[in-house]
Amino acid sequence: MPGNGKRRDQTMQKKNYVQEILEIIHSGLPQAELAEKLSDYHENDLADALTVLTPEERQKVYTALGVDTVAEIFSYLDDAEPYLKELDPERAARVISHMDSDDAVDALDDLEEDDKAKIVHQLDKDAADDVKLLLSYNEDEIGSCMTTNYICIRRDMTIRQAMSELVKQAGENDNISTLYVVDENEHFYGAIDLKDLIVARAEERLEKLIARSYPYVTDHEKISDCIDRIVDYAERSLPVLNDSGKLLGIITSADVVELVDDEMGDDYAKLGGLTSEEDLNEGVFQSVKKRLPWLIALLFLGMLVSSVVGAFESVVAVLPIVICFQSMVLDMAGNVGTQSLAVTIRVLVDENLTTAKKLQLLWKEMRVGLTNGALLAVLALGFLGCYIHFFKAYAWGEAFLLSGCVGVSLVVAMVISSLVGTVIPMLFHKIHIDPAVASGPLITTINDLVAVVVYYGLAAVVLIDMFHLG
Repeated sequence: MPGNGKRRDQTMQKKNYVQEILEIIHSGLPQAELAEKLSDYHENDLADALTVLTPEERQKVYTALGVDTVAEIFSYLDDAEPYLKELDPERAARVISHMDSDDAVDALDDLEEDDKAKIVHQLDKDAADDVKLLLSYNEDEIGSCMTTNYICIRRDMTIRQAMSELVKQAGENDNISTLYVVDENEHFYGAIDLKDLIVARAEERLEKLIARSYPYVTDHEKISDCIDRIVDYAERSLPVLNDSGKLLGIITSADVVELVDDEMGDDYAKLGGLTSEEDLNEGVFQSVKKRLPWLIALLFLGMLVSSVVGAFESVVAVLPIVICFQSMVLDMAGNVGTQSLAVTIRVLVDENLTTAKKLQLLWKEMRVGLTNGALLAVLALGFLGCYIHFFKAYAWGEAFLLSGCVGVSLVVAMVISSLVGTVIPMLFHKIHIDPAVASGPLITTINDLVAVVVYYGLAAVVLIDMFHLG
């Protein structure tokens, strides 16, 4: 029955594989049987289970599973340091040697310099060369996150030779969905889809299968500059070349997911006024050094906002209830500005963005702000009017005058906030300042200033001067 099938799917989704793994490990099985049962589970689930075992239980797992599987498991650990330290340097080096080069570098980066040096010294020549190559790049360069785990064949091979080379290299490299082709000088020549090679006839020419205009990235490109291009191609992997066109490694789809996640985290940090992501290992002084300049700038801007609020003391003295809704107007203006900022920064990634398109974006964001503000104003008029009448004991007319002032303030503040949230990042982008770093805190403060002036200005002119409330 269809209903039963749906319930079975839901049961499969909810199955706790980690708990099953722990029960198998705690069952006291012999090593061979333990390894056989654990081989049914994904390395990511095994990594999750590893984090809740005792050191003694982990040693038992390491011994049962062997170096190859342990290397795969360690690739899924967020912080491999405590687990690598449980292994002696020689065994840890063998685990690192069996990891993809980019995963190996990530694992080594978690270690202290002394421990890292001991393990690197024990690596075999190929693994050591790969690790040293990746460590030679800056963290923000594509070369630092590529892997040397790929299949490479020569363009002058026959179909039969290419198949033989694939089988030979697949023992060491498991990224086999795309075969990369080089010429006699080891320069990148093109790529072949594995499916095309499998279905090709032996008498066909290999050249016929090679995609010559295959997309690639270069090793010293900034990750932030090419991540969108990599995502747009949606390939399982892309080759990484040096300036002379030599094939150095590849970027896999798994690497792309990780890069996008890191970029999103970095953008989030920038929107908070930070210059880079922090981690638990960063010292207090380093964190203070990164945050303090922005906080000092915002302190003085905050003083400006406070002084403007102080200028409206007479409004608060005559009509104290207006202060109850100040935070709501400020918060909504800030939210709209942040939304416009996020949209604008995303659009500014396009280097081909014309002035006409920028003006189109500006007009669109202002219309969005106006529409959202108008809808919220109607809600504020109704709900706040009732609230002020029933809970603050104002007459119906006065209550709706107050709620109407809040509603109009929301409309004006949200339109201006949309304008500010769009124009400021465009301005910073024009003068070559990272808009994500500079815009977030500045826009928040400017929107507070705008909202305060609009709200209290309307209250002073409309409520007090025109209708003589208070």
